[in-house]
Amino acid sequence: MTENSKLIQGRTGAWEIVMGLEIHAQVASNAKLFSGAAVGFGAGPNEQVSLIDAGFPGMLPTLNKYCVEQAVKSGLGLRAQINLKSQFDRKNYFYPDLPTGYQISQLYHPIVGEGVVEVEAEDGSFFNVGIERLHLEQDAGKLIHDLSPTESYVDLNRAGTALMEIVSRPDIRTPEEAVAYVKKIRTILIYLGTCDGDMEKGNLRADVNVSVCRAGNYDKFKETGDFSFLGTRCEIKNVNSFRFISQAIQYEARRQIEILEDGGSIMQETRLFDAVKGETRSMRSKEEAQDYRYFPDPDLLPLVLEQAWIDEIKASLPELPDDKRRRFMSEYGLSQYDAGVLISEQAKADYFEAAAKGRDAKLVSNWVTNEVSARLAADGKDFSDNPLPAAHVAQLVELIETNVISSKIAKEVFDYVWNGEGSPAEVVEKHGLKQVTDTGAIEKAVDEIIAANPDKAAAVAEKPQAIGWFVGQVMKATGGKANPAAVNDILKAKLGL
Repeated sequence: MTENSKLIQGRTGAWEIVMGLEIHAQVASNAKLFSGAAVGFGAGPNEQVSLIDAGFPGMLPTLNKYCVEQAVKSGLGLRAQINLKSQFDRKNYFYPDLPTGYQISQLYHPIVGEGVVEVEAEDGSFFNVGIERLHLEQDAGKLIHDLSPTESYVDLNRAGTALMEIVSRPDIRTPEEAVAYVKKIRTILIYLGTCDGDMEKGNLRADVNVSVCRAGNYDKFKETGDFSFLGTRCEIKNVNSFRFISQAIQYEARRQIEILEDGGSIMQETRLFDAVKGETRSMRSKEEAQDYRYFPDPDLLPLVLEQAWIDEIKASLPELPDDKRRRFMSEYGLSQYDAGVLISEQAKADYFEAAAKGRDAKLVSNWVTNEVSARLAADGKDFSDNPLPAAHVAQLVELIETNVISSKIAKEVFDYVWNGEGSPAEVVEKHGLKQVTDTGAIEKAVDEIIAANPDKAAAVAEKPQAIGWFVGQVMKATGGKANPAAVNDILKAKLGL
């Protein structure tokens, strides 16, 4: 991606966007961060609420060790510093779905410090996004406004659920980069098993901090670290889809540029994205840390971790996306692009490996990323719900490799297999789809077509590419079952090419 592609042309000159993202990822855990209440989607209102979550007087929080382990795993996956000592703070504010009147979070001493994530852009290039911190905090509840015209209802099922807030540096420059970054973080967390990444349920969502500045000012900021070179930022809260993230950034950047070019100034504020109108709207003025009156939570001791425990967790980590991509390229000879597509989903990568053992890996990759992916998308499924065994893809590729069927026939076989008619080998036998490799039979078909079209045969000498017409006719005459390579060889010999 070039620097020019990061510029937006306004009426008075060029501008550039600067963004930092705060990703809120719900920790994959069966219990909440400070209580034993269950965590799960689909329960009835207020069915998963303990006295601690409801803010009853005298209730004391007890830290869930497993949530801490999940946060450490995530930090290691982000190549970030794990802080052996961290602290929980109270973030004080009033909201109807926050019964305690404060949120337990980490401000001054987070569990995870600085790190870096390598992200692949759309054009295949890579860029780095710095991680400033990852901290643990508890979620608030949920307000429901559409059950009554005069009242709002409070559901505290989500209150107290463990969240990891992953805060990036202002290293993101375009809507496309922002989407690629969120996708990468989501993929890492899913590989680690620390968050299921379900954005539709709100289990992973992003606050997008957007500012604009004159072209060249971002480079000055990078050189000096002086934030005054950057514009005033506005935070777009709780965006929960890749498409909405891109749309929100595009609208917000244009809005800020128009205000500045009209001689106005940007007010630091929190905004919401209206997906129906495709625009952001003001929610409230942006609070600073002092407005929340942060102070150490008096009911929780500082969190002290042992390095041996960190090392134990590190040793148990699965193969992460970057490592898997490199291995797919070296072990299977795949291109960077093909490997990147496969590792984008852990289930897809696992499916590919199961099918590729002993087979042509490039051919398997093509079937997995094209035909299988397309059918799943059409059925509204992902690879974790894939009904087609990987062994069927492996067998289909084996039939192509051994010339039992051609690539063209393979698509027909795949249709039957997808519709549940059996394995590829069974389908080939049942429907008589074996490729014709008998050169005598192919030669007979070639002779008949040449005899019936002497003028076209004579013309091939002057226009060799016209042989394609004869190939098509032979394939048609044999029901598409003739071996294409044999057809070409015999035609060339008969037509003197």
